[in-house]
Amino acid sequence: MTKDDRMDSLSSPPVTTETDAVVSTARTLAIDLAQRAGALLRDTLNEPRDIARKGTVDLVTDADKASEALISAGIRAVFPDHRLIAEEGARGAIDTQGQEHPFGWLIDPLDATTNFAHRYPHFAVSIALEHRGRPVLGVVYDPMRDELFVGVDGGGATLNGEAIHVSETGELIASLVASGFPYDLTTRTESNTLWQAFNGRVQGVRRDGAAALNLCWVAAGRLDGYWERPVQPWDMGAGVVIVREAGGTISSLERDDHDIYGNEAVASNGRLHAAMRELIAETLAGIRAG
Repeated sequence: MTKDDRMDSLSSPPVTTETDAVVSTARTLAIDLAQRAGALLRDTLNEPRDIARKGTVDLVTDADKASEALISAGIRAVFPDHRLIAEEGARGAIDTQGQEHPFGWLIDPLDATTNFAHRYPHFAVSIALEHRGRPVLGVVYDPMRDELFVGVDGGGATLNGEAIHVSETGELIASLVASGFPYDLTTRTESNTLWQAFNGRVQGVRRDGAAALNLCWVAAGRLDGYWERPVQPWDMGAGVVIVREAGGTISSLERDDHDIYGNEAVASNGRLHAAMRELIAETLAGIRAG
């Protein structure tokens, strides 16, 4: 799918009856796989593990790979033709006519690997389903809190089966926001500068290293906003659905639209979105002016 195709899909209507059956089956499947993978992670948190480096500070563990294998095998068993992109390399098939399938999965088998590697108990499993580039299902499971976040396009967002909604905070100075930093230490200038800018304008800034949970916590009203660049599609795909269905707003840092196959996101309760975007624009302009 080209970027133009994905951007066109962003304005398309929510899930229709033609895809309802797929999304319903996918919802049940994703919940089961997320909880099973989460249990695997929880049970191995304090066990010996193999840790490798993908970069200077970018890690992968045997738990990442085991979780991904479990999830990808489960999806392939039910939806063998669906596109599949997972953080640690698993890829899915295309249909038998050689045409790209309209449904695609985005999987982060262990969001916050660095936390897991240090036995810092804040991480999650994130599974998203998109239809022609539009995210239509998001499931995020936090195994250490036993918290299951689910969002279905047009169907609302829940936490452990109960409806959730974004906060009512209306001023930046009263807000609690979160962000993250790139693994490439040489490219942290933008993130550091934005962090400093927000830190002087909000009640508090948090960085716990799990983008999927940041988005879910915006949806649940625990955070009022979140921004990050770069962030990977598998980190934000599920959370985008959950935030939107909880009444929140998602955009790019410098554009009103949002592409889950891009590398950035601003999420908020909606009330703070313009103020967050204005502060980001002002800060980025300062960086570019030197």
